[in-house]
Amino acid sequence: MKETIKILFVCHGNICRSPACEFIMKDIVNQAECAEDFVIASAATTEDEIWGGVGNPVYPPMERVLAEHGIDCEGKRAVLLTRKDYSCYDYLIGMDNENLRDMQYICGGDPDGKMSLLMAWAGENRSVADPWYTRNFEAAFQDAVTGCRALFQSLTDIVK
Repeated sequence: MKETIKILFVCHGNICRSPACEFIMKDIVNQAECAEDFVIASAATTEDEIWGGVGNPVYPPMERVLAEHGIDCEGKRAVLLTRKDYSCYDYLIGMDNENLRDMQYICGGDPDGKMSLLMAWAGENRSVADPWYTRNFEAAFQDAVTGCRALFQSLTDIVK
């Protein structure tokens, strides 16, 4: 029996880049007809988008770009990364170096080597474009697609 691969995408607020990756990756595994082999989620390193324990939804401009590409993120709300997530997921994927530092702090390090940057899976030593500052949500979407496709390819090569 195949083991389920558990992936957690992480960014600062969990309203733009990491939820985009979550739903892009879910779309990729659905199209490959292997969704049952994956658990895919996303989380924030800060409580900036979580008020009174309730997370904000995906930021509307990012939600629009996802919808334009046929990807639904309805119902997603920001959640906070916890130390426990480290033991629950096989891969914790950050969007930039600040996320990675925060992830390591929250999780108490990375003794099992589970943490990485998304674009590293695509052979690129850079961050996923941050639309919060650039306002270019399409660029962030394209980076997320590139990174998620490369991650999926690498993981399916490992499983084979």
